[in-house]
Order: sequence, then C-alpha cells, then structure tokens
Amino acid sequence: MNKGGTTRSFLIGLGVGVLLMGSFFGGALTDRIKGIGVLDKLVTRNLSDGAVVNGGTKEIVDEESVVTAAVEKATPGVVTVSVSTTRLVGNSFLPGFDFFGDFFNIPGQQRQSQQVEEDIGTGFIISSEGLIVTNKHVVSDATAKYKVVIGKDEVAEVKNIYRDPDTDLAILKVDKTGLTALTLGNSDELKVGQTVMAIGTALGEFRSTVTKGIISGLGRGITAGSPFEGSEKLENVIQTDAAINPGNSGGPLLNSSGEVIGVNVAVSQNGQNIGFALPINIVKQSIDNFKTTGEFERPYMGVSYQIISKQTALLNDVPAGAYVKEVIKGSPAEKAGIESGDILTEIDGKKISSDDNNSLTSLINNKKIGDTVVVKLWREDKEMTVSVKLEKKGE
Repeated sequence: MNKGGTTRSFLIGLGVGVLLMGSFFGGALTDRIKGIGVLDKLVTRNLSDGAVVNGGTKEIVDEESVVTAAVEKATPGVVTVSVSTTRLVGNSFLPGFDFFGDFFNIPGQQRQSQQVEEDIGTGFIISSEGLIVTNKHVVSDATAKYKVVIGKDEVAEVKNIYRDPDTDLAILKVDKTGLTALTLGNSDELKVGQTVMAIGTALGEFRSTVTKGIISGLGRGITAGSPFEGSEKLENVIQTDAAINPGNSGGPLLNSSGEVIGVNVAVSQNGQNIGFALPINIVKQSIDNFKTTGEFERPYMGVSYQIISKQTALLNDVPAGAYVKEVIKGSPAEKAGIESGDILTEIDGKKISSDDNNSLTSLINNKKIGDTVVVKLWREDKEMTVSVKLEKKGE
C-alpha cells in the first residue's frame, strides 16, 4: 500500500495531455448454443489466443473463464515497485513545506528529514533468476533506493537498474531465484478489437488491480515527457481502452492466454479510456541485447528526422521518406556524408515510411552494431546512395 504522501506525475504531449503512469501525483455463435441468456458473455477463442480445436471446430468458452484463467496465470509474475526517499516534513498543509514557519519565518518551526516509502509503479518478471521489466520513468531517480514486492508481501531489494536510453524501459535485478516469469507473446500478430487485460498497482495503492478492454489502435506515435525528465518519442505503441491508472506503469498488458503483449506506459489526461503500451517485441529486442551484452545496446545512425507522408510528398514534389532535421556531430550519418535537409528514402532496399515496421527507427533497430547499411537519399533534386556503418551510441 502507499506508505508515503503524494507521489509524482508525468505528462506527455501530442496536442493532448498524456499521463505517464509510473506514480500517483506520480465464430461466431451458432444456433446450436441454447440456454444462454446474454450472448455477449460468450466469446470464440481464436488460435492466437490459445483456442483448443477439436476436429476443426473452435471451442466456445465463457469470457469470464478466459479472463480469470489468464489473470491467475500471470499474477504471480507481476510485482509492485516501491521507492524509498528522504523528505523534509513539518507542520504544514503539504509534505516538506512548513507553511507558517516558512512564510512568517517563525523560530522553532523547523522541517525534519523523514524516510518515506511508497508504491510508485509496476513491473513483471522475465527471468526466474531475478530480472524484472518496468518503465524507465518509474525508476528515474538515480539517488533513490528501490524495492519490489513479489506476491502479497515478499520484498526484494533492487540491486541493479539498467535503463534503456532509447525507450522508456528499464530492467531491475534482484537477488531472488525461482521466480515465476511471464510468457512473452508476439505483438506483431495483434489485431484491433482483440481482448486485453492490464495488471498493476493502481493509484500506487491497490496492488494486483485487474482491468479488461480491447486493443483500440496500433502503430500510434506519442511524445513522452515531463518537467523533470525532458521528452522522448515513443513509436509504434499500442492504444487500449483497458483502464490504466497512475501506478500501472511498467506493468503487463496481456492477451487472453495470459501472455505479455505490451508494457503499460501512459494514459491520455484529456481523453477517456485512452491508454498506451509499448509493444512486447520492442521489449524483446532490449532483453536480447541485455542478456547478450549486460547492457542496452542498439545500432546508432545519428539523425533526428520527420516523416514525409505520400500526400505531403506529392504536394511538395519531393519523395516520401525521412526528412533529416539534424545530423549529430561525429555520428555514423555525418561520417557517411548525410546532411541536414536530406530526405532518406530507403534502407537496404526497404522504403522508409510511417508504417510500423518500416520507420527509420525500426529499420535501424533491426540491424546490429557494426552492420553497414545502404541508404538511398534525395538531395537538391538528385538521388544519391551512401553507405553508413552503424555504431554503438557514444563510440
């Protein structure tokens, strides 16, 4: 339960406010089916959702049974992330602020340091050897001490935190073995309308809260940020109407088989029932890199860009692709001769677009550090080709 006062909040902007959820203030049915009063309580389980098929006939199962089975399967692998921080407290309306003593400078009204523990987010176990995934913004304070609560009351101190510089992901390491790891699904096979469930510590207070909804959209792009952490663009995120509340951040978004298909990251502050999750396949790439190298490593090209859609390209008589707004000094892109104002159109023969799997970021992330890619670009009405050797960021 929340042992502190208020927690922190984070905002995302895309023309609408979006709240990062790490903390609190931080087939159909046939005529043969008889005797069923409310038909929408029945669903047909698709093969991708773990359907049992007998003689080519899909098994019809009660929706409630599907949800409860998935939740029972996943809950042992979901943890609560807790933080321990030192705050100045006094006789005041707000924690850390002595209203009368500070405002009127009254002697004796001194604030005191107090150790405060509070539940701030959620995570899920990916290895029985103590590896846990959560959001980077949940564990953004490098000076704080973090713990995880496994099950009802088993507490484990976080020994190491590995933060991904390119996505809102972090991996926590605890000294526990024999943990229940969740099964990771395949987010490339998701469909709009598919049933999903979220599990997390809602409002930083109610652990193992379960909500259910559908996938409302795929391939969304949001710009995440806060007054404390700056901003970053999250591409190809999942939109869902499953209720995601403050404290859910870092928790799993599940399919009806109890497989993790996303990591809950944010909710729209202005809309209703609009939440977002990072696709699990992006997380898999980070996990694979981490298990191989012991850190988050990705190939790096070194440009900031904006996608030019086909419609915009036609209106301006330029090719569609990634318009280069800036080339990072000393980056592989600069070394290869890419310039600000270039339009990158292809990577190794694959056209760059806003499509989920063909954005510039996705095409580069599918490569390895040290790979050389052939980049086709458009500059001053001329088409050019350059070779770029991808590097580790910071080299």
